[in-house]
Amino acid sequence: MSAPVLVIDFGSQVTQLIARRVREGGVYAEIVPYNKAEEVLKATPPKAIILSGGPSTVTQEGTPRAPQMVFEMGVPVLGICYGQQTMVKQLGGIVEPSNEKEFGRATLEVTGQSPLFDNLWPIGATDDVWMSHGDRVMGLPSGFKVIAHSENAPFAVVADEARKFYAVMFHPEVVHTPRGGALLRNFVQNIAGIPADWNMRAFRAEAIDRIRHQVGKSKVICGLSGGVDSSVAAVLIHEAIGDQLTCIFVDTGLMRAGESEEVVSLFRGHYNIPLVHAEAQELFLGRLEGVSDPEKKRKIIGSTFIDVFDGEAHKIGGAEFLAQGTLYPDVIESISAIGGPSVTIKSHHNVGGLPERMKMKLVEPLRELFKDEVRALGRELGLPPSFVGRHPFPGPGLAIRVPGEITREKLEILRKADTIYLDEIRKAGLYDEIWQAFAVLLPVKTVGVMGDDRTYDYVCALRAVTSTDGMTADFYPFESKFLGRTATRIVNEVRGVNRVVYDYTSKPPGTIEWE
Repeated sequence: MSAPVLVIDFGSQVTQLIARRVREGGVYAEIVPYNKAEEVLKATPPKAIILSGGPSTVTQEGTPRAPQMVFEMGVPVLGICYGQQTMVKQLGGIVEPSNEKEFGRATLEVTGQSPLFDNLWPIGATDDVWMSHGDRVMGLPSGFKVIAHSENAPFAVVADEARKFYAVMFHPEVVHTPRGGALLRNFVQNIAGIPADWNMRAFRAEAIDRIRHQVGKSKVICGLSGGVDSSVAAVLIHEAIGDQLTCIFVDTGLMRAGESEEVVSLFRGHYNIPLVHAEAQELFLGRLEGVSDPEKKRKIIGSTFIDVFDGEAHKIGGAEFLAQGTLYPDVIESISAIGGPSVTIKSHHNVGGLPERMKMKLVEPLRELFKDEVRALGRELGLPPSFVGRHPFPGPGLAIRVPGEITREKLEILRKADTIYLDEIRKAGLYDEIWQAFAVLLPVKTVGVMGDDRTYDYVCALRAVTSTDGMTADFYPFESKFLGRTATRIVNEVRGVNRVVYDYTSKPPGTIEWE
């Protein structure tokens, strides 16, 4: 799919949000690293270009720049933060380091008219925006004018209306800029003239056509994890090619309570999709016995998964294609040359790819979608709401929620505690408000008193976070009554736990949860 809006990434931790906001307005957008942008621009010229923010400074030699052809294609261009600075610098303006930095909320004052502000801000209006910059523009290229400023950014918004070049010093893509989404819609739909006609129904039809064209009459194998991504991919592919698809569900013994049975029932019973249920619990737990190091555990799980999957694939035989539930953030991370903390997070939460020896061509029908868009597609395909809305579950499963050595006893304790926790969340009507909630069995035992007996049992930690993209997260502010009720149930109903704690940690970009 060619994107009418191309976002050129200079390494900002919120670049993904630019594409998300544009898509939320009904226009398809893709992201490309700055050093790969020129080849994409030549291959599929977009109708509009957005230059993202980034951590570098344009005042230093060797820092990222936009391909010069960006400004020669005759399409509207919007620069954001670093994108503004490199646009100004490359077109002959002046950017300098500043002692008056702006990080956080700032007040924007509108001083000029522009279609960028249509139905948004009249002259004289003020509004909150989110700034994050050290350098600032001090002189404009020919043809530009200032249309808004803030206290420490005299060129907060600039425009060259003749060439349809616009640049803002703040971040319209973040929620802290309340009207940022409207500004992006003005740029994309009004200035660039791109119709807002991208939706999940249209994506579904186009994706089915592409799958049929790519696969033809060949067989496809799908690695089904039981999570939302692989499940939506499997149902979409099955709709396209029917029984040419066979799913392999590797049951690791590290699933949440009842999940294995639910996956088998849904795909065999409800959808009648050919499914191989590889029950490999004993193999996984045997290989993990005595291993405490988290990275070793992840690698053991990954290699064992590959062994089992490869063995089952050979039994099926004749498949030319491998289907995966790869999402757009995975694609962005894999092609980005800028690097960042997301690489560490992916390594931690995933169990590794399939080996090259399988020599299969990939079918990745979700590689253009974000997580929330996958859920929307799942609803479009008729997947049960409880399945589509399920909280994310990492590849290593419960292995990263049992720090230290994994045993059957610990897994059983954790499953029971986790079930109670999620049950209480659902009873309180909070499940859909939370991005992810789970219990963790800590490698700590404490002395407690239950009735007239002294106990020496495990500590269970509870975690719940809100998030939009999974990269950053904040703890969910449960009421103390909820936590007290949940802790009481776990201690009373789960033999092996005598204390429960709640994790109030926020998760900034790049941090690792638990192990």
